[in-house]
Amino acid sequence: MSSPFDYVNQILQGKKNLIVDEQTEKAYNPFIVNRSLSYHYDCVLFANEMNQRHFLDKKLQNSFLINTVRSRKRPFAKWVKSEKSEDIECIKKYFNYSDMRALEVLPILSEDQIQQLKEKTESGGLRK
Repeated sequence: MSSPFDYVNQILQGKKNLIVDEQTEKAYNPFIVNRSLSYHYDCVLFANEMNQRHFLDKKLQNSFLINTVRSRKRPFAKWVKSEKSEDIECIKKYFNYSDMRALEVLPILSEDQIQQLKEKTESGGLRK
């Protein structure tokens, strides 16, 4: 079974169609492939095109990308992940806020207030 990144590598460099049967077609994840392609400046428009035509079969999407994206070596693009902060987690737990609301409140609170919240929400046990 192929991983989604095998499909991305074939689209970017190999040009070999990995979708040969139903099982490999099920393993193809258009979201992961399009997101991976969007990190390369010359593939953004192709990824966007496939996002707009999400209703197409997976095999058609893969064929389009294999035949339109030029084959060349591209630098590895690390996935962007949101950073989890202890302060935000503490605010969320104490006030029962969402991530967005906790981010809005964080600049308003002083360091002393945040420290008090941490002490109040500390549940004990082992720390990582």
